[in-house]
Amino acid sequence: MYEITRNVLAEVKKAIVGKDDVISKVWIALLAEGHVLLEDVPGVGKTTMALAFSRALGLDTKRIQFTPDTMPSDIIGFSMPGKDGMVYQPGAIMTNLLLADEINRTSSKTQSALLEAMEEGQVTVDRVTHPLPRPFAVLATQNPVGSAGTQDLPNSQLDRFLMKLSMGYPDLQSQIHILRDRSGEDPLTRVQAVADREALCEAIRRVRAAHIADPVYDYIARLTEATRSHPMVRLGISPRGALALCRCAKAAAFAAGRDFVLPEDAAELVPYVFGHRLMLSSRAKLNDYTPEAILAQVLEETPAPAMTERTL
Repeated sequence: MYEITRNVLAEVKKAIVGKDDVISKVWIALLAEGHVLLEDVPGVGKTTMALAFSRALGLDTKRIQFTPDTMPSDIIGFSMPGKDGMVYQPGAIMTNLLLADEINRTSSKTQSALLEAMEEGQVTVDRVTHPLPRPFAVLATQNPVGSAGTQDLPNSQLDRFLMKLSMGYPDLQSQIHILRDRSGEDPLTRVQAVADREALCEAIRRVRAAHIADPVYDYIARLTEATRSHPMVRLGISPRGALALCRCAKAAAFAAGRDFVLPEDAAELVPYVFGHRLMLSSRAKLNDYTPEAILAQVLEETPAPAMTERTL
Protein backbone atom coordinates (compact mmCIF):
# COMPACT_ATOMS: atom_id res chain seq x y z
CA MET A 1 0.00 0.00 0.00
CA TYR A 2 2.87 2.36 0.73
CA GLU A 3 3.94 2.38 -2.93
CA ILE A 4 1.03 4.69 -3.73
CA THR A 5 3.15 7.59 -2.46
CA ARG A 6 6.05 6.83 -4.77
CA ASN A 7 3.79 6.27 -7.78
CA VAL A 8 1.63 9.37 -7.31
CA LEU A 9 4.53 11.72 -6.61
CA ALA A 10 6.43 10.41 -9.64
CA GLU A 11 3.48 11.24 -11.89
CA VAL A 12 2.91 14.72 -10.44
CA LYS A 13 6.60 15.55 -10.86
CA LYS A 14 6.21 14.99 -14.61
CA ALA A 15 4.16 18.19 -14.69
CA ILE A 16 5.73 20.21 -11.84
CA VAL A 17 9.50 20.70 -11.92
CA GLY A 18 11.72 21.70 -9.00
CA LYS A 19 8.98 21.83 -6.36
CA ASP A 20 9.30 18.38 -4.81
CA ASP A 21 8.88 19.68 -1.25
CA VAL A 22 5.59 21.45 -1.98
CA ILE A 23 4.29 18.42 -3.88
CA SER A 24 5.07 16.20 -0.90
CA LYS A 25 3.27 18.57 1.49
CA VAL A 26 0.14 18.65 -0.70
CA TRP A 27 0.19 14.85 -0.81
CA ILE A 28 0.41 14.74 2.99
CA ALA A 29 -2.60 17.07 3.21
CA LEU A 30 -4.61 14.83 0.88
CA LEU A 31 -3.75 11.79 2.99
CA ALA A 32 -4.77 13.69 6.12
CA GLU A 33 -8.12 14.68 4.53
CA GLY A 34 -7.20 18.34 4.79
CA HIS A 35 -7.39 21.45 2.67
CA VAL A 36 -4.47 23.54 1.45
CA LEU A 37 -4.14 27.30 1.01
CA LEU A 38 -1.52 28.22 -1.58
CA GLU A 39 -0.45 31.84 -1.27
CA ASP A 40 1.54 32.74 -4.34
CA VAL A 41 1.91 35.02 -7.31
CA PRO A 42 0.11 33.98 -10.51
CA GLY A 43 1.71 31.65 -13.00
CA VAL A 44 3.89 29.43 -10.79
CA GLY A 45 1.96 26.21 -11.44
CA LYS A 46 -0.72 25.99 -8.74
CA THR A 47 -3.47 24.98 -11.16
CA THR A 48 -1.17 22.57 -12.98
CA MET A 49 -0.27 20.86 -9.71
CA ALA A 50 -3.93 20.40 -8.75
CA LEU A 51 -4.73 18.92 -12.16
CA ALA A 52 -1.69 16.65 -11.99
CA PHE A 53 -2.82 15.23 -8.64
CA SER A 54 -6.35 14.69 -9.92
CA ARG A 55 -5.05 12.82 -12.97
CA ALA A 56 -2.56 10.70 -11.04
CA LEU A 57 -5.27 9.71 -8.53
CA GLY A 58 -8.12 9.36 -11.03
CA LEU A 59 -10.20 11.93 -9.15
CA ASP A 60 -12.97 14.16 -10.38
CA THR A 61 -11.83 17.78 -10.22
CA LYS A 62 -13.42 21.17 -10.75
CA ARG A 63 -12.05 24.69 -10.81
CA ILE A 64 -13.75 27.93 -9.91
CA GLN A 65 -12.29 31.39 -10.45
CA PHE A 66 -13.45 33.60 -7.61
CA THR A 67 -14.54 37.13 -8.50
CA PRO A 68 -16.43 39.81 -6.55
CA ASP A 69 -19.73 38.67 -8.08
CA THR A 70 -19.29 34.94 -7.34
CA MET A 71 -22.34 33.82 -5.35
CA PRO A 72 -22.61 31.15 -2.62
CA SER A 73 -24.95 29.20 -4.92
CA ASP A 74 -22.10 28.91 -7.44
CA ILE A 75 -20.23 26.97 -4.77
CA ILE A 76 -22.82 24.90 -2.92
CA GLY A 77 -25.53 24.69 -5.59
CA PHE A 78 -29.20 25.65 -5.64
CA SER A 79 -32.70 24.19 -6.04
CA MET A 80 -35.01 24.75 -8.97
CA PRO A 81 -38.54 23.53 -9.71
CA GLY A 82 -38.89 20.14 -11.38
CA LYS A 83 -41.68 17.70 -12.22
CA ASP A 84 -41.59 16.15 -8.75
CA GLY A 85 -40.81 19.25 -6.74
CA MET A 86 -37.59 21.11 -6.12
CA VAL A 87 -34.52 19.55 -7.73
CA TYR A 88 -31.01 20.14 -6.39
CA GLN A 89 -28.52 21.49 -8.90
CA PRO A 90 -25.00 20.72 -7.62
CA GLY A 91 -22.45 23.50 -7.30
CA ALA A 92 -18.73 23.38 -7.98
CA ILE A 93 -18.04 21.87 -4.56
CA MET A 94 -19.55 18.53 -5.58
CA THR A 95 -16.25 17.03 -6.66
CA ASN A 96 -13.25 15.21 -5.19
CA LEU A 97 -10.68 17.93 -5.71
CA LEU A 98 -11.76 21.56 -5.95
CA LEU A 99 -9.34 24.23 -7.11
CA ALA A 100 -10.56 27.53 -5.67
CA ASP A 101 -8.60 30.22 -7.49
CA GLU A 102 -8.02 33.57 -5.74
CA ILE A 103 -10.33 32.92 -2.83
CA ASN A 104 -9.54 36.38 -1.45
CA ARG A 105 -11.16 38.08 -4.47
CA THR A 106 -14.71 37.18 -3.56
CA SER A 107 -17.14 38.37 -0.90
CA SER A 108 -17.04 37.28 2.73
CA LYS A 109 -20.43 35.61 2.27
CA THR A 110 -19.15 33.40 -0.56
CA GLN A 111 -15.94 32.61 1.34
CA SER A 112 -17.99 31.53 4.34
CA ALA A 113 -20.20 29.25 2.22
CA LEU A 114 -17.14 27.43 0.90
CA LEU A 115 -15.33 27.19 4.23
CA GLU A 116 -18.43 25.97 6.07
CA ALA A 117 -18.86 23.17 3.56
CA MET A 118 -15.15 22.31 3.87
CA GLU A 119 -15.50 21.97 7.64
CA GLU A 120 -18.77 20.03 7.73
CA GLY A 121 -18.28 17.81 4.69
CA GLN A 122 -21.78 18.61 3.46
CA VAL A 123 -23.96 21.40 2.08
CA THR A 124 -27.51 22.31 3.03
CA VAL A 125 -29.76 23.86 0.39
CA ASP A 126 -33.41 24.63 1.18
CA ARG A 127 -33.11 22.63 4.41
CA VAL A 128 -31.97 19.51 2.55
CA THR A 129 -28.48 18.20 3.37
CA HIS A 130 -26.23 16.84 0.62
CA PRO A 131 -22.98 15.06 1.61
CA LEU A 132 -19.83 15.91 -0.31
CA PRO A 133 -18.08 13.18 -2.31
CA ARG A 134 -15.33 11.21 -0.61
CA PRO A 135 -12.48 11.86 -0.68
CA PHE A 136 -12.85 15.62 -0.81
CA ALA A 137 -10.18 18.32 -0.68
CA VAL A 138 -9.85 21.99 -1.57
CA LEU A 139 -6.72 23.58 -2.99
CA ALA A 140 -7.38 27.31 -2.60
CA THR A 141 -5.08 30.04 -3.87
CA GLN A 142 -4.69 33.67 -2.98
CA ASN A 143 -2.47 36.32 -4.50
CA PRO A 144 -0.36 38.19 -1.92
CA VAL A 145 0.51 40.93 -4.43
CA GLY A 146 -2.05 43.70 -4.85
CA SER A 147 -5.01 44.32 -2.60
CA ALA A 148 -7.56 45.87 -4.97
CA GLY A 149 -10.84 43.98 -4.76
CA THR A 150 -9.65 41.49 -2.16
CA GLN A 151 -11.24 40.27 1.07
CA ASP A 152 -8.69 38.76 3.42
CA LEU A 153 -9.72 35.58 5.15
CA PRO A 154 -10.19 36.13 8.90
CA ASN A 155 -8.12 33.99 11.23
CA SER A 156 -11.12 31.89 12.23
CA GLN A 157 -11.52 30.86 8.58
CA LEU A 158 -7.82 30.42 7.91
CA ASP A 159 -7.98 27.81 10.66
CA ARG A 160 -10.11 25.63 8.36
CA PHE A 161 -7.09 25.02 6.13
CA LEU A 162 -4.86 22.19 7.25
CA MET A 163 -1.76 23.77 5.73
CA LYS A 164 -0.65 26.98 4.11
CA LEU A 165 2.04 26.62 1.45
CA SER A 166 3.88 28.71 -1.11
CA MET A 167 5.39 27.36 -4.33
CA GLY A 168 7.56 30.34 -5.20
CA TYR A 169 9.44 30.92 -8.42
CA PRO A 170 11.46 28.02 -9.88
CA ASP A 171 15.23 28.12 -9.69
CA LEU A 172 17.26 28.82 -12.83
CA GLN A 173 17.75 25.20 -13.91
CA SER A 174 14.11 24.36 -13.29
CA GLN A 175 13.05 27.42 -15.30
CA ILE A 176 15.20 26.29 -18.22
CA HIS A 177 13.68 22.81 -17.98
CA ILE A 178 10.16 24.30 -17.98
CA LEU A 179 10.87 26.48 -21.02
CA ARG A 180 12.29 23.54 -22.93
CA ASP A 181 9.57 21.14 -21.80
CA ARG A 182 6.63 23.42 -22.57
CA SER A 183 7.86 24.28 -26.07
CA GLY A 184 6.40 20.98 -27.27
CA GLU A 185 3.48 19.27 -25.55
CA ASP A 186 1.62 20.02 -22.36
CA PRO A 187 3.34 18.00 -19.58
CA LEU A 188 -0.07 17.20 -18.10
CA THR A 189 -0.71 14.87 -21.02
CA ARG A 190 2.11 12.64 -19.71
CA VAL A 191 0.54 12.26 -16.26
CA GLN A 192 -1.11 8.85 -15.98
CA ALA A 193 -3.55 7.51 -13.41
CA VAL A 194 -1.61 5.25 -11.02
CA ALA A 195 -4.35 5.04 -8.36
CA ASP A 196 -8.07 5.58 -8.02
CA ARG A 197 -10.53 6.91 -5.52
CA GLU A 198 -10.76 3.59 -3.67
CA ALA A 199 -6.97 3.35 -3.36
CA LEU A 200 -6.79 6.87 -1.92
CA CYS A 201 -9.59 6.09 0.54
CA GLU A 202 -7.72 2.99 1.68
CA ALA A 203 -4.53 5.03 2.12
CA ILE A 204 -6.53 7.53 4.22
CA ARG A 205 -7.79 4.68 6.41
CA ARG A 206 -4.20 3.51 6.94
CA VAL A 207 -3.20 7.05 7.91
CA ARG A 208 -5.96 7.22 10.53
CA ALA A 209 -4.74 3.94 12.02
CA ALA A 210 -1.10 5.07 12.32
CA HIS A 211 0.26 4.85 15.87
CA ILE A 212 1.32 7.88 17.87
CA ALA A 213 3.20 7.09 21.07
CA ASP A 214 2.58 9.10 24.24
CA PRO A 215 5.97 10.91 24.06
CA VAL A 216 5.02 12.25 20.61
CA TYR A 217 1.64 13.42 21.90
CA ASP A 218 3.50 15.14 24.73
CA TYR A 219 5.88 16.78 22.22
CA ILE A 220 3.02 18.13 20.10
CA ALA A 221 1.26 19.43 23.24
CA ARG A 222 4.43 21.19 24.40
CA LEU A 223 4.92 22.79 20.98
CA THR A 224 1.32 23.99 21.10
CA GLU A 225 1.68 25.37 24.61
CA ALA A 226 4.90 27.17 23.65
CA THR A 227 3.03 29.18 21.01
CA ARG A 228 0.40 30.25 23.55
CA SER A 229 2.96 31.52 26.06
CA HIS A 230 5.28 33.23 23.57
CA PRO A 231 5.57 36.98 24.37
CA MET A 232 5.20 37.96 20.70
CA VAL A 233 2.01 35.95 20.12
CA ARG A 234 -1.45 37.37 20.82
CA LEU A 235 -3.32 34.17 20.01
CA GLY A 236 -1.53 30.82 19.96
CA ILE A 237 -2.44 27.46 18.48
CA SER A 238 -5.89 26.12 19.34
CA PRO A 239 -6.70 22.45 20.08
CA ARG A 240 -7.90 22.19 16.47
CA GLY A 241 -4.44 23.27 15.31
CA ALA A 242 -2.79 20.66 17.55
CA LEU A 243 -5.10 17.98 16.17
CA ALA A 244 -4.23 19.12 12.64
CA LEU A 245 -0.53 18.57 13.40
CA CYS A 246 -1.31 15.06 14.66
CA ARG A 247 -3.16 14.26 11.44
CA CYS A 248 -0.34 15.62 9.31
CA ALA A 249 2.28 13.72 11.29
CA LYS A 250 0.38 10.47 10.71
CA ALA A 251 0.18 11.23 6.98
CA ALA A 252 3.89 12.04 6.87
CA ALA A 253 4.68 8.73 8.54
CA PHE A 254 2.55 6.88 5.96
CA ALA A 255 4.26 8.76 3.12
CA ALA A 256 7.60 7.63 4.58
CA GLY A 257 6.42 4.01 4.59
CA ARG A 258 5.71 3.70 8.33
CA ASP A 259 2.64 2.96 10.44
CA PHE A 260 3.96 4.90 13.44
CA VAL A 261 4.88 8.54 14.00
CA LEU A 262 8.30 9.88 14.94
CA PRO A 263 8.84 13.31 16.52
CA GLU A 264 10.51 14.61 13.36
CA ASP A 265 7.31 13.91 11.40
CA ALA A 266 5.57 16.54 13.50
CA ALA A 267 8.49 18.97 13.76
CA GLU A 268 8.97 19.17 9.99
CA LEU A 269 5.36 20.20 9.46
CA VAL A 270 5.03 22.78 12.27
CA PRO A 271 5.73 25.84 10.03
CA TYR A 272 3.09 24.79 7.49
CA VAL A 273 0.38 23.71 9.96
CA PHE A 274 0.90 26.36 12.65
CA GLY A 275 2.13 29.38 10.65
CA HIS A 276 -1.22 30.67 9.39
CA ARG A 277 -2.93 29.99 12.72
CA LEU A 278 -0.76 32.33 14.81
CA MET A 279 -1.93 35.85 15.60
CA LEU A 280 1.04 38.05 16.39
CA SER A 281 1.00 40.90 18.89
CA SER A 282 1.34 44.54 17.85
CA ARG A 283 4.80 44.55 19.38
CA ALA A 284 5.84 41.64 17.15
CA LYS A 285 4.62 43.43 14.04
CA LEU A 286 6.44 46.62 15.00
CA ASN A 287 9.65 44.64 15.43
CA ASP A 288 9.19 42.78 12.11
CA TYR A 289 8.69 39.35 13.68
CA THR A 290 7.18 36.71 11.41
CA PRO A 291 5.29 33.52 12.28
CA GLU A 292 8.13 31.55 10.66
CA ALA A 293 10.73 33.13 12.94
CA ILE A 294 8.65 32.56 16.06
CA LEU A 295 7.97 28.92 15.16
CA ALA A 296 11.66 28.33 14.46
CA GLN A 297 12.37 29.62 17.98
CA VAL A 298 9.64 27.40 19.44
CA LEU A 299 11.09 24.34 17.72
CA GLU A 300 14.58 25.17 18.91
CA GLU A 301 13.52 25.69 22.52
CA THR A 302 11.19 22.67 22.74
CA PRO A 303 13.25 19.48 23.02
CA ALA A 304 11.98 16.50 21.05
CA PRO A 305 11.80 13.11 22.76
CA ALA A 306 14.63 10.74 21.95
CA MET A 307 12.82 8.06 19.98
CA THR A 308 13.79 5.72 17.17
CA GLU A 309 12.01 2.99 15.25
CA ARG A 310 13.37 0.43 17.69
CA THR A 311 11.91 2.17 20.75
CA LEU A 312 8.37 2.19 19.35
